[in-house]
Amino acid sequence: VQLQASGGGLVQAGGSLILSCVASGSTFSNYNMGWFRQAPGTERVFVGAISRSGTSTSYAVSMKGRSTISRDNAKNTVYLQMNSLNAEDTAVYYCAADPRSIEPRPYLSDYRYWGQGTLVTVSS
Repeated sequence: VQLQASGGGLVQAGGSLILSCVASGSTFSNYNMGWFRQAPGTERVFVGAISRSGTSTSYAVSMKGRSTISRDNAKNTVYLQMNSLNAEDTAVYYCAADPRSIEPRPYLSDYRYWGQGTLVTVSS
């Protein structure tokens, strides 16, 4: 499966942003989907994930309560809505597909396919 993330950009602190990730080349509903982010000089970390059907989600503690992951299997798209953004949210955001796990998981090693990333910059 190929993944194409988009929607990044410059946003003011306190603002909101919706990222999208479109999948192609395979049956989208076969994959749990995850979002990760990587700030300059740091490791890539888990943001959140959603199950194949969209009925189950999981979030990093830092994102819980101010982000929502959703998916539209008819459009082969997963979304990440982020609210109350702050400077610490500045990073490249990646979507990823997990073909094997039963439930959405937070571990990079579970995700076999990755998008190219989209940059989110939060200005304070």
